[in-house]
Amino acid sequence: MQSTNITQKFDLFSEHWTPKIIGECNGQHVKIAKVKDSFVWHSHEHEDELFMCYKGTLYIELRGDIKISVQPGEMYIVPKGVEHRPYTNGEEVWILMFEPIGTVNTGSAEESELKVTNLKKI
Repeated sequence: MQSTNITQKFDLFSEHWTPKIIGECNGQHVKIAKVKDSFVWHSHEHEDELFMCYKGTLYIELRGDIKISVQPGEMYIVPKGVEHRPYTNGEEVWILMFEPIGTVNTGSAEESELKVTNLKKI
C-alpha cells in the first residue's frame, strides 16, 4: 500500500473533459480531470457532484444566472437534480471529483460529444 501523488497523476494525460479514476472509496470514484473552456449543461438525477479545484479557477454556472467560483483548495458540491455547467476562463484547470461509481460525466445530457463511458484508471 502506498499514497497517491495527485500531481504525478495529472502529469499522465493532457486531454480535457475526460475524467480519470485515481481511487475508490465507499462506493465512490475519486476522479481527476483537466478542463478548459465550457462543458455542457447537465444534471445528475440521483447523485450529488463534488468539484474540488486543484489548479486554476473553475466556474460553475447554475440555472437562474447563478455563478460559483472555485479557487485552488476550495470545493463546491452541486446537489443532485441541479442543472449546472462547469467552465473556465480559457485557462486549463485541474479538478478532483468525488462521485458514486457509475456516474456519467454528462448526466442528463446523454447525447453530448463530451460523454465518457469508458473511464480509465490511472
